[in-house]
Amino acid sequence: MPDEPRVVFTPSGRRGPVVSGTTVLDAARGLGVDLDSVCGGRGICGRCQVVPVAGDFPKHGLVSAIDHLSATGATEEQYRSKKGLATDRRLGCMAAIRGDVVVDVPPESQVHRQVVRKRVEVEDLVIDPVIRLYYVTVTAPTLERAAGDVQRLLAALRDEWRLELDVAAAAVAELQSALGAAGGAVTAAVRDGDEVVAVWPGYWERALGVAVDVGSTTIAAHLVDLASGTALASAGRMNPQIRFGEDLMSRVSHVMLHPEGADQLTSTVRGAIDELIGELVDEAGVDRGDILELTVVGNPVMHHFLLGYDTRPLGEAPFAPATDAALDLRAAELDLAVHPAARVYVLPLIAGHVGADTAAAILSEAPHHADEVSLVVDVGTNAEIVLGDRRGLVAASSPTGPAFEGAQISSGQRAAPGAIERVRIDRGTLEPRFRVIGVDAWSDEEAFGDTPATGICGSGIIEAVAELFLCGLLDADGKFAADAPDRTDRMVADGRTHSYRLTESVLITQNDVRAIQLAKAALYAGVRLLMDHLDIDTVEQIRLAGAFGSHIDPTYAMVLGLVPDCDLSKVSAAGNAAGAGALIALLSGDARRDIERVVRSITKIETAVEPRFQEHFVEAMAFPHRSAEFPNLAAAIDLPARQQPAGVRRRRRSREASS
Repeated sequence: MPDEPRVVFTPSGRRGPVVSGTTVLDAARGLGVDLDSVCGGRGICGRCQVVPVAGDFPKHGLVSAIDHLSATGATEEQYRSKKGLATDRRLGCMAAIRGDVVVDVPPESQVHRQVVRKRVEVEDLVIDPVIRLYYVTVTAPTLERAAGDVQRLLAALRDEWRLELDVAAAAVAELQSALGAAGGAVTAAVRDGDEVVAVWPGYWERALGVAVDVGSTTIAAHLVDLASGTALASAGRMNPQIRFGEDLMSRVSHVMLHPEGADQLTSTVRGAIDELIGELVDEAGVDRGDILELTVVGNPVMHHFLLGYDTRPLGEAPFAPATDAALDLRAAELDLAVHPAARVYVLPLIAGHVGADTAAAILSEAPHHADEVSLVVDVGTNAEIVLGDRRGLVAASSPTGPAFEGAQISSGQRAAPGAIERVRIDRGTLEPRFRVIGVDAWSDEEAFGDTPATGICGSGIIEAVAELFLCGLLDADGKFAADAPDRTDRMVADGRTHSYRLTESVLITQNDVRAIQLAKAALYAGVRLLMDHLDIDTVEQIRLAGAFGSHIDPTYAMVLGLVPDCDLSKVSAAGNAAGAGALIALLSGDARRDIERVVRSITKIETAVEPRFQEHFVEAMAFPHRSAEFPNLAAAIDLPARQQPAGVRRRRRSREASS
């Protein structure tokens, strides 16, 4: 066997000669190969599993053989019998290189492993751990060398792992206890490669994290293993702040009117998150003390309430937040009962009305890496909008109001069992059929039975208004057609106008239609301002984010003119993009650096002071729009004929032509 056999690692392609007898793990470290290990080469953790590959490799100029690694020893056999080890795999820390060899590092053995996460809609995430675990043996003190516990731990980490670190104050007491319990063998959790934040006696392989999306209506949280990205539990609940106000501005008003209001709203949201953490650990069967890292996203008002900042400046121009930077806080500062040294990373805000939830959605949807011009919009009481591509992003918020969530609608309610969520109206008979939340069948199907409809939620009212327009009962200006009462007895007199009777108890009134018009016009006008800024007339992809956006049928959203015309195959739901972005930031330090850089580069547009907002708003009141063309929509669905507006519009270039 050669004195300096050659080793090639796949899939990285890193290669080089090593001294005969070098372990695969040490060779990987020396060549900068991404091979995981917690136990430091003791054959305990099994994170460094590799697959030696036999064969002739002319590309590398070597012949690889399985027996070019040392024979399987007692430590590996013990690991195989206790925890299982595939027959083609070796522990990199135990396998010594004796001859030329090609070694494959499987994805699960890589520190920066790629994982596919479906439960919270995160795919192809490359983990860049913020917390890493290191198993070391700390030498016992002697009378001659009575160095402190901290100093001896740091010396062990330096000698065994080549790490230069500090120790968090909260970890010192843990270190004392761990050393006493394990005779010097401990596992240290290191954050960001510079600080020991937790210590356990003996070998420990579990460090957990929680990603939290604090919405104005709901709060969602996800518990994951920080090393593997494995989801252990998810939980959600209504935001209990609702008792202080349905929408954000009413909560800000509560603070203005009640001196104790700020503390109430802050303690309420913190308490809700802490209770969710309790649900998560109970479901997963783990301890709160295993949680070392949290990420939090939310809109600016929720962000300020959670952090205990004054929300009143967000209620009036110039809408300046207390801070828009990313924050790194101790969990104890937010009254969260987790590990004493646990940290909370709060993603940056984009502007006074464009929050960390939108930053998280950008992280999840990655429009800044796209070649196509993409529109990402979180449809809610205050729509948050991002537009652009790899050349740059612009962002704004638009005051859509609560109509999309069922408020200001005569029979409106939140999305809950019994609420009408889907509506179709027969073009000939003008008779409706619908679906309610909690029942798969349509109302005209036998399986629907006598299920009562308790009201109509946001997605239902959008489809109802769009269907009324498509069947000609509503005109493009949102008024019930003059002949509508003659065409169907579903039209019932309602003061000086009429309403459409969807069920015996649910009517679609003229005021309902107007509320939807006002909301959708505000949203479209905000998008149009961003398009103006980029000097474009079309968008190439649209992603509807958030709990409400994810339930909107893209075709009906376009029929009403919530969003600009686009190839309908390129309009889709993004799911809980904010929650997905929070999870990405939880599992990847590189993602945190990326979003902080991107947010600094985003151009912010304040719709409240843009002179063209009102112009765009008035034009957007019509269905789908007063003057904008919708060729993609017209190709996919029969739209009612409309009168062409007078005058000639200024044509804009595509972004490709303007670049």
